[in-house]
Amino acid sequence: MPPATPKTVALLDACVLYPPSLRDLLMWLGTVGAYEPRLTDDIHAEWIRHVLADKPQVTPAQLERTRRLMNQVSPNCLVSGYEARIPLLTLPDADDRHVLAAAIAAQAAVLVTFNLPDFPAALLAPYGIAPLHPDIFLSALFEDEPALFLQAVQRHRASLRNPPKDADEYLQTLQVNRLIGLALRLSGYAAAI
Repeated sequence: MPPATPKTVALLDACVLYPPSLRDLLMWLGTVGAYEPRLTDDIHAEWIRHVLADKPQVTPAQLERTRRLMNQVSPNCLVSGYEARIPLLTLPDADDRHVLAAAIAAQAAVLVTFNLPDFPAALLAPYGIAPLHPDIFLSALFEDEPALFLQAVQRHRASLRNPPKDADEYLQTLQVNRLIGLALRLSGYAAAI
């Protein structure tokens, strides 16, 4: 049997964790080993703060449970020890330096974010980190291992109970979450999701 290839390590910015369906898909992909997700307590605090501000029906206890489950996706999911790097970094928005510092500490190859202008590729390249929109990142994961990706999608869709979604509704949710390319790729596999 050939040796297992190392999985991509990806630091997830808070903005990709705000939409619950995208957050859940990213975590399900981590549970099946499609990639190695990385987060920090600061990133958790940011997405949780925004969800609580925008969705009064969601309780802090619910999000704390979600946070705990997310941290259990992989053994090294939670990154620490990056704080000393923060003041040494330069980004268009100084408030984003903690994200880059964590990506460097995690030895991430990818920083997944909707906010690409805040993470210019030229500033991340010296650290060996590529900033990627989640649609590009997820589409690449699908292309690399479609069977594994579909396994995660099946588990994700099966976990949806309030309300449940059929394959078409699931694909529509991906589109709403700005995952247009991924939805298009998966549309050919609707029977498998």
